[in-house]
Amino acid sequence: MANSKRTLFLKRRMRVRNKLRKVNSGKMRLSVHRSNKNISVQLIDDVNGVTLAAASTLEKALGVVGKNNVEAATKVGAAIAERAKKAGVEEAYFDRGGFLFHGKVKALAEAAREGGLKI
Repeated sequence: MANSKRTLFLKRRMRVRNKLRKVNSGKMRLSVHRSNKNISVQLIDDVNGVTLAAASTLEKALGVVGKNNVEAATKVGAAIAERAKKAGVEEAYFDRGGFLFHGKVKALAEAAREGGLKI
């Protein structure tokens, strides 16, 4: 039985998320979603089920509306680090979902680290 790309992606995303939850209990989760046109990130408190901060290329304030490249990912990473500090979060764990850690996802993580967020 052949698995579709979507099914394999969902399995990979849950595998990554479940392994990270076991190791990083009590920390906030920095969750990344990447589509063909945009990239977004959320800082999530899984204990309370609340999103504390979010950033996306859909925001006009970042100046990269509708772009999905490394430059846009860097701006989104810097924005989430700034918003996390305002929310009082210094440390989180990076949930890449089912996406590989290179290119845009890696640029976002590095920008968040440079912004002062411990990932």
